[in-house]
Amino acid sequence: MAAVLLAGVVLLAGAYAFLNGFHDASNSVATSVRTRALTPTVAVLLAAAFNMLGALVSTALAVALTVRFVDLPPGPEGLGILIASLGAACAWGVWTWWRRMPSSSTHALVGGLVGSGAASTLVGGQNIAESYRLIWEQIALPLLLSPVIAFVLAYLLVFPATWLMRYSSPRRGDAGNRIAQSVFTSAFSLGHGIQDGQRTMAVLVLALLAAGQTTDTGIPLWVQLFAALALAAGTLFGGWRITHTLGYRLVRMDPLRGMSAQAVSSAMLFLGALWLHIPLSSTQTMTSAIVGAGANQRFSTVRFIPLREILVTWLTTAPVTALLGGILLLALSPLL
Repeated sequence: MAAVLLAGVVLLAGAYAFLNGFHDASNSVATSVRTRALTPTVAVLLAAAFNMLGALVSTALAVALTVRFVDLPPGPEGLGILIASLGAACAWGVWTWWRRMPSSSTHALVGGLVGSGAASTLVGGQNIAESYRLIWEQIALPLLLSPVIAFVLAYLLVFPATWLMRYSSPRRGDAGNRIAQSVFTSAFSLGHGIQDGQRTMAVLVLALLAAGQTTDTGIPLWVQLFAALALAAGTLFGGWRITHTLGYRLVRMDPLRGMSAQAVSSAMLFLGALWLHIPLSSTQTMTSAIVGAGANQRFSTVRFIPLREILVTWLTTAPVTALLGGILLLALSPLL
């Protein structure tokens, strides 16, 4: 049974990584396509290539996440928690894509872990209270704070960017910002690969630990390749439904503000992954940066109806996936 459950975790982890790339491709390409800095085809190819590269070049965040939650219950119980949480995260990703809503794959996975872990406690008496504390302090709190920080930084960055271009003609300034956007599209995709690829790797290593297949928290090469290829494949297909929401429905976007949003969100992803070793949501970071840069024109340019829908989606992601994760774990409990 443990082998069957491990195979289920691997399949669902691949589906999660694919949906992550499919869902989050819009974060990388929306502003560049909107301002015509890149064509849609070139933008997606760049995003896929740098997503895969990002997932391969750094495993520090995956190791950090694995070490933090290495007390996952061993055996079928732990594997069942992972299956339920991945299933909940995948279901939420498909639903929000269909609704054209950008949402956090990380929040969905964390919600699923909390819900399935709580259900496991009820069914098997496993005590994972320490994991809940770590989830709040080192994952949930950074995820909640990062949108606010991204909004403020993007809003403020427009001022010095505008000052530096004060002697440039609008045409020349737009051309320079479009070139910068091309660079930041690649940088953001690299940061997204580093951040989101490591989540899939961490889940797979936790599954190997729970199944007794390894005692090492290092990341095997096949796990790195599996996560990177699944993430890149999802990005190639691209979630264009969400691209329209980010690029056209929130604010009036020009090359300067698109460049500012991408610069801030790229820097935050790199900072979180490579220095602080904390997970940040690329979706929430980019969306908040887009709104912050656009609001710098004036707040009346922000379209509050779609923004309100996005905020509701963000606030309900963790509770809904926690409920789904708990239900799935209870459904799996006869097998555990």
